[in-house]
Amino acid sequence: MRVFITGVAGFLGSHLADAFLARGDQVSGCDSLIGGYEDNVPASVEWQKVDCNNLDWMKRALRGVDLVYHCAATAHEGLSVFSPHENALNGYAASASVFSAACSMGVKRVVFCSSMARYGNGERPPPFTEDMRPQPEDPYGVGKYASELLLKNLAETHGIEWVVAVPHNIFGPRQVYTDPFRNVVSIFANLMLQRRQPIIYGDGQQQRSFSFCTDDVEPMVRMATQDNVVGETVNIGPDKEVVTVLRVAEMVAEVLDFSLDPIFKPARPREVKFAHCSADRARRLLDYEPKVSLLEGISKTVEWIRQRTARVGVKPFSYASFDLEIDSPKLPETWAKRLF
Repeated sequence: MRVFITGVAGFLGSHLADAFLARGDQVSGCDSLIGGYEDNVPASVEWQKVDCNNLDWMKRALRGVDLVYHCAATAHEGLSVFSPHENALNGYAASASVFSAACSMGVKRVVFCSSMARYGNGERPPPFTEDMRPQPEDPYGVGKYASELLLKNLAETHGIEWVVAVPHNIFGPRQVYTDPFRNVVSIFANLMLQRRQPIIYGDGQQQRSFSFCTDDVEPMVRMATQDNVVGETVNIGPDKEVVTVLRVAEMVAEVLDFSLDPIFKPARPREVKFAHCSADRARRLLDYEPKVSLLEGISKTVEWIRQRTARVGVKPFSYASFDLEIDSPKLPETWAKRLF
């Protein structure tokens, strides 16, 4: 099978590439390197540094491809409130390009990596289930849900199969740890490795369930061939280990033997406080069962960051890649004053 992965230099895309290569599949892909590392990409993957919005290139790249995994996105949920144009370009618009190319070139199936941001605060308290009406709270969630609707519309019109995966706060090795706008586990780890206290928005009691990357890869690979998931939206993530953001900071500190005294800042605008999902559909359709606990996953992530910083040196947080489009007094101080 010929598999194409957008965002193949990202941590999820590169782990998916590993999994398909291990099956003996032919893997190709693209990545703009906005949110990935070039050395994440397995050596046998044919890929290019290309933005998904390049529709002509996407059509050429998908010629003869059987399966597309669309993982590429700038997953900046909080930042999207202040940079909605950038978010739309690298979210909905990029998805439109990928889906258009897939339909044009007769790809058999598209698996789209959405986000639990689609649920927003939810029409009922969490755990969120796939039958709930999406009520996204921020532009990032709006774009993800709009992309889902577009995929369904185009796929049904042009006769290709589709599946929507909804991961729960994925983290793990290969994830960018110098991005000040996302990846809370990696942000905490990078700050503590620099012997700096982590900054926590609000009271730190936001509830989440975090999914170690390899636990998402296994069910997502099954989405490639199983008929029972065609036309389905499926939450993927550990619904039995819900934690607060403050507890995550405590766990990172435990792994690093760091004396934790977090700095609390006002809550970010439009941040959902209680957001975690049910994995019942994934268990039923994909035999989903997470194998890596949160503490074990944090340990693996921290060790990877340690090894990488030992090789390439400590990397400060980078604010240069994204413009803040809306000049607003509601902009978090952490970003306005570059406190990370």
